[in-house]
Amino acid sequence: MGTAFPIVSWGNGTNIYEVNVRQYTPQGTFQAFIEHIPRLANMGVDVLWLMPVTPISVEKRQGTYGSYYAASSYTDIDPAYGTTDDFRQLIDTAHFHGMKVIIDWVANHTGYDHQWTKKYADWYRKDEAGNFTELYGWVDVIDLNYDIPEMRAEMINSMKFWLREFNLDGFRCDMARTVPIDFWIEARSECDTIRPLLWLAECEILNYHEVFDITYGWECMRAIDKFMAGGEVTMPDILKILVDYSRYPIGSRKLLFTSNHDENTDHGTEYEKYGVAAKAMAVFTCTWPGIPLIYSGQEKPNYKRLAFFEKDSIDWNGKVELHDFYKTLLTIRKKNKALQESASVLILPQEHVYVLAYLCRRQADKVLVLLNFSKEKVSFSIDHPAIAGDYHNLYSGEAVTIKRKVRFDFEPGQYEVLHITSPDGKLTG
Repeated sequence: MGTAFPIVSWGNGTNIYEVNVRQYTPQGTFQAFIEHIPRLANMGVDVLWLMPVTPISVEKRQGTYGSYYAASSYTDIDPAYGTTDDFRQLIDTAHFHGMKVIIDWVANHTGYDHQWTKKYADWYRKDEAGNFTELYGWVDVIDLNYDIPEMRAEMINSMKFWLREFNLDGFRCDMARTVPIDFWIEARSECDTIRPLLWLAECEILNYHEVFDITYGWECMRAIDKFMAGGEVTMPDILKILVDYSRYPIGSRKLLFTSNHDENTDHGTEYEKYGVAAKAMAVFTCTWPGIPLIYSGQEKPNYKRLAFFEKDSIDWNGKVELHDFYKTLLTIRKKNKALQESASVLILPQEHVYVLAYLCRRQADKVLVLLNFSKEKVSFSIDHPAIAGDYHNLYSGEAVTIKRKVRFDFEPGQYEVLHITSPDGKLTG
């Protein structure tokens, strides 16, 4: 089966960059972030996903600043970030640089002092004593009741408000699995009439692809985390998950990442988790079939966990060291057909437990990816007729001829991307 809603034309082979406005700059404003947009465009970023820009509830707020996901309004902008005109300028600037902008939508719950709690108190779930309640153990939010048609209609009106007022390009839907799928079908059907949108779901439930273009690759990431920590997970276990992903409905895509706002704060940076293999992991997310996500500051790189409920700025002083590393990956995705829609991926057998080797192919284009996730030097051989060819090394630019049988000696965390890109490989998007 295919998805009910085909992905927008610019969604094929795209990439997403998550923007944490509060922590992005010392000012934590839209205006301060706008300064970074030309740099991100140069890096090859296609889609900016802004974490919630709505005001944050005061009642039961966690920490000084509170959670972005405990909103006090669905249709206002948090004055801490700036004005509606500032927000328009951010979107216009991104569009001018050829980027799209999607916003975080938190449909399952609101903060305790959301506008609706006074106006529409019966739209919320209540406990036996008649108090607002929630199901997931979060102390600062209360759940909406999706059995109420009026609430659903008003939720969709709120989504449409942002599309009409601010010319946005889609939604990243927070905790999408906690909201009934029939609501999302209704919401997308109505919102897509304003303009075709990109829909990203924070969930990993197969049938949610009936609505969403992209769902999270959490299961793969958790398996990789255990594998890298020397736990009970092996490379074949990870490959089984990736093969399962490849059987998703036609047109559906998985979001692949080494960090995001939850991951950075709760589980640690990619350097804490993957050490010397952090960049090899990033190469994997950009070359395995899917949509790569880069989180605010990963290109610096940012080595610290950002506090979630406090002000904790990313330090942009000095050179953005991984700008070219990411730019190279994001650019080849646009030029090489093997990294775009409907390419095939072949996992290459080799003998080392910490090495992942695969070949992406489409028409004459090929991308051969070799990754050493180990903290040690490794030697490994590949013997496969499909790999033979005259390649270029993505990072050094050198020409490399690969025969069907080849041996490699890799340093700890070493990655190589070899590609054959046909001359008609035009930049798309």
